[in-house]
Amino acid sequence: MRASSHNKVCLALSLTGMWSSCAFAISMEEPHLNIVPRTAAEQARINAVLSPPTDFSKPQPFEDRPAGAATVRVRKDEKAFSLATPTLDQEQDLDFVVGFALFKKLWVSSPSSNLASDGLGPLFNARSCLRCHVNNGRGHPPEPHEDNTTSMVFRVSVPADDASAMAGIADYLHAKPDPVYGKQLQDFAIQGHRAEAKIDIKYEEFDVALSDGEVATLRRPTYDINNFGYGPLHAEAMISPRVAPQMIGLGLLEAIPARDILANADPDDLDDDGVSGRPNIVWSREFSQPMLGRFGLKAGLATMREQTADAFSGDIGISSPLIPAGYGECTSNQRECRNAIHGDSDARLFEIDAPALDLVSFYSSNIAVPGRRGFDTSEVLRGKEMFYAAGCNSCHTPSFVTHRLKNEPERSFQLIWPYTDMLLHDMGEGLADNRPEVRATGREWRTPPLWGIGLTQRVSGHTYLLHDGRARSLLEAILWHGGEALSHRNRVIEMPAEDRAALIKFLESL
Repeated sequence: MRASSHNKVCLALSLTGMWSSCAFAISMEEPHLNIVPRTAAEQARINAVLSPPTDFSKPQPFEDRPAGAATVRVRKDEKAFSLATPTLDQEQDLDFVVGFALFKKLWVSSPSSNLASDGLGPLFNARSCLRCHVNNGRGHPPEPHEDNTTSMVFRVSVPADDASAMAGIADYLHAKPDPVYGKQLQDFAIQGHRAEAKIDIKYEEFDVALSDGEVATLRRPTYDINNFGYGPLHAEAMISPRVAPQMIGLGLLEAIPARDILANADPDDLDDDGVSGRPNIVWSREFSQPMLGRFGLKAGLATMREQTADAFSGDIGISSPLIPAGYGECTSNQRECRNAIHGDSDARLFEIDAPALDLVSFYSSNIAVPGRRGFDTSEVLRGKEMFYAAGCNSCHTPSFVTHRLKNEPERSFQLIWPYTDMLLHDMGEGLADNRPEVRATGREWRTPPLWGIGLTQRVSGHTYLLHDGRARSLLEAILWHGGEALSHRNRVIEMPAEDRAALIKFLESL
């Protein structure tokens, strides 16, 4: 589907910098969703149910079910993020199971006797999706005893001139992949090939004084990239470390109306509250038009199908209808890699074909969100009040109502509580990766959803948070907030220790 005539006009206007009116109009198009328009009565009901709370002595209606009908009871083991959306029918349940089988499948190098599983690499970060997203939870930086970064990747790009601008995306930040290493460093390779690099991480600890005599210790990472397999990086290479995010509720995030996300954007901070969320408007490979970015740590991809194809290509080296290169991330300067035997052929056009890609996308979109724990206790309710008092809800928007969708009851017209506005925010120099991504600057990140964050230890076996896993606790993650969130961080520092502890309990209940 291509842009309408109206949006072609917007494309032209947006190149002059008038993105405020046009980029929003472009990204309103959601061709991947079969939407039933809301009635005026429905919108009035939605506005009422999404209004902020005024009474913190009791829970809001339905907040114990963060994914609406897609909420499941909490498992007491590491599989709490491994359940299917309960509203799936029998056929969809089977699709979920088959999708999971593909998600966890270990790919092998070509040629192989198992033609359904060959095509790995030649360069890769992991042999399966599940190797990065263990139990569908959060990845982590390597522990001292580990010698690889399996659930952590390093994106790379170099500055580019204006000729690289994406048509129709105003404020596009000109960058391109490294001419040798591409857009991501792969630290594994199949036999006969060289891995691209090895990454070592060191931490420097420092203290932050809190109210009531408390002290928190943060750790600042430094990265040493060495053992380059194909020569040095570009002199101006920009590196962005990223751990794998959790997988729950992604289909619901995709079903939030673009209009509702954009309604929270305030790029010029017109309300003068210090928060200026911006949408990332990205080019959709699937629909050949600009769309609202939703997925990835900087909202660099528009749809779950594109996110899935991008991960197969960059992380595993697997071709698909959306990214058909059988050599994955290998650049033209890595000729041996380009010329290696791949899993695609005249009989098999892609290493993962369209039906299989759709099954993995379906699985990834329908991993259920566990219900809240202790949401109605006095301490958690006090912590919720502190969450609002500190202004955390300015970016971590508590709730939305998803689109009404034809033939998709599993995510249609659901009141959900993801605690994200899906927008980009300047998080300050402390968290900056100094690498742009489409419209996101080197200091901006998409607000991550908070649902399920209290189950990180149970599911992933650790409590590492933020884009690179530097924070070892929820409090540390808060204390790293800067930029637009600096005043909110300072309110947490200054609040009484008892209220700060209640805030953490509230977050743990999500």
